[in-house]
Amino acid sequence: MPEPIIIGTVALDFIETPFGKVENALGGSACYASIAASFFSKPGIMSIIGKDFPNEHIEFLKSRQINIDGITTGEKTFKWQGFYEFDMNEAKTLKTELNSLESYSVAVPESYKDAKYVFLANIDPEQQLKVINTLNNPELIVMDTMNFWIDIKKEQLLETIKKAHILILNDGEARQLFGTPNLVKAARIALKLVSKAVIIKKGEHGALLFTDSKHFNAPGYPLENIKDPTGCGDCFGGAFTGFLTKTNDVSEENMRKAVIYGSVVASLNAEGFSIENLKKINIKDIEKRYNEFKELRDF
Repeated sequence: MPEPIIIGTVALDFIETPFGKVENALGGSACYASIAASFFSKPGIMSIIGKDFPNEHIEFLKSRQINIDGITTGEKTFKWQGFYEFDMNEAKTLKTELNSLESYSVAVPESYKDAKYVFLANIDPEQQLKVINTLNNPELIVMDTMNFWIDIKKEQLLETIKKAHILILNDGEARQLFGTPNLVKAARIALKLVSKAVIIKKGEHGALLFTDSKHFNAPGYPLENIKDPTGCGDCFGGAFTGFLTKTNDVSEENMRKAVIYGSVVASLNAEGFSIENLKKINIKDIEKRYNEFKELRDF
């Protein structure tokens, strides 16, 4: 059985940064998350593509032992075009073509329904909730979102969050969703909705893990060569959930390790365009940087 199972978007990306550009690159929250999770586990992916989706991308996902039974096919693939200026923390969208994603309704394969570990990557919260309600008895549901859904589907988003065990969002989203500039207060409000933890990502400045009794501040990795931060948040969530799946341990201590592994894979992703660097790295590269992260907090 594939695990964790992941729902999100599959896209063709057109990205430009001060350091170059790519066209028709494999992208989308489900792709980045599943590739990141595949370093630790054998995930299954749920999304929709179009008839125009290059077969080479499908073959790559399969080569990483990512189960694609949950990918359905429509007419045209979701496409996103954006760029970054020298402030690489914020992507500026030039064009979005929802295409088949606009009418997508997730169908959870039978082989996914007994999964214990789930990552709800960024997608319509109604689709995330449909996955939750279709599963038999999940033990850990990790959920991500974005400001777009906070703007247009806040009620549905909050309903879905209440069914999750761990919520992941960035600092801007936390402030927006919970109506406070203070991240500690935002986390405390969020912890009333979810049962285990809240993670607030701060881009290059690291991540905060909050539980009812403890708080962990993970450092950001000091990258010298950032090429493209697209998908870093999705990599974080995928690697975080993939590591918890591998270890079958959701203790607070192990979640701290998972946060660092998520940060490691996200930082490695930023050093290449699209999934370019994710294709090159292996678990040895990940462990090496994990140990460097540990040294950053050794005093």
